[in-house]
Amino acid sequence: MITFKQLEALFWIVELGSFEAAANKLHMSQSAISKRIQELEDSFDVQIFDRSKRNARLSEKGQELFDYARELLERRDILVDRVSAKTVLVRRLRLGVTELTALTWLPQLVEEIRRTYPKVQIEPSVELNSELIRKLGDDQLDLIVVPDMPSDARFVSTPLKSVENVWMCTPSLAPHEEGIGLKQLAAYTVLTQGTNSGTGLIYERWLAEHQIQLPRTITSHNLLVQVGLTLSGVGISYLPKACLAHLVKQGALSIVDTSPRLPRIRYAALHRADRQIGLNQHVAQLAQECCDFSRLLLTGS
Repeated sequence: MITFKQLEALFWIVELGSFEAAANKLHMSQSAISKRIQELEDSFDVQIFDRSKRNARLSEKGQELFDYARELLERRDILVDRVSAKTVLVRRLRLGVTELTALTWLPQLVEEIRRTYPKVQIEPSVELNSELIRKLGDDQLDLIVVPDMPSDARFVSTPLKSVENVWMCTPSLAPHEEGIGLKQLAAYTVLTQGTNSGTGLIYERWLAEHQIQLPRTITSHNLLVQVGLTLSGVGISYLPKACLAHLVKQGALSIVDTSPRLPRIRYAALHRADRQIGLNQHVAQLAQECCDFSRLLLTGS
């Protein structure tokens, strides 16, 4: 069986013009180089070099073998480069995120992916938490960023940052007292995200644990719609504190302190456990570095 080491010996003897130069190039003894050429000759039952000449001159069959050897070595080098070098990786990345990520730090993540993997084609998808998880399970997405979920053996989870949500409403709707109990929310129309949203599902369960019933609710699956309804004075809603701080500062919204406060929502990057994790795992690590829910892009804040 021929080996790349034998082909390398042949290649460098021809390229450098002598067995001695090839031995120096490959950090081997001249006898070891000669042995590899002898092994090639035995494998093909041909004479590779014309031994009647002083220099390493190929025989007719030797020239044919050299041409194939050069091609095989070039293909080997291309294979090694493409597998090991991030910059020559060519494939697509089907990336799914929820609306809050899309409105805050997704552009930075896309920029970092493109900088690290210039030839990767990014196919972003912005959908509800439940739909993203379904598509990941069905292998329609490669990696998703969603509110963290209970452990699932199908997925590998990389923890990201958490989001602090607070109750917000227009100043005219805000209660006069500085803080209220959760049960007092029943006096308001409450704007929620619904159980198809990871945040909505977490908070619905949390309110149920505290035995809070809200008789008047309006459900919206769109964060911007939820913000718009809150700004319109329709009701009180839980919204991300940091990225909407500019609206509080402008006096358009007021924060309503409740006891107890809303729990923070931890986000995670998920990819399938049964897929090759090289690119997916590294993008998840990039997500850790880029994750920042503090700035709502559309406002320029």
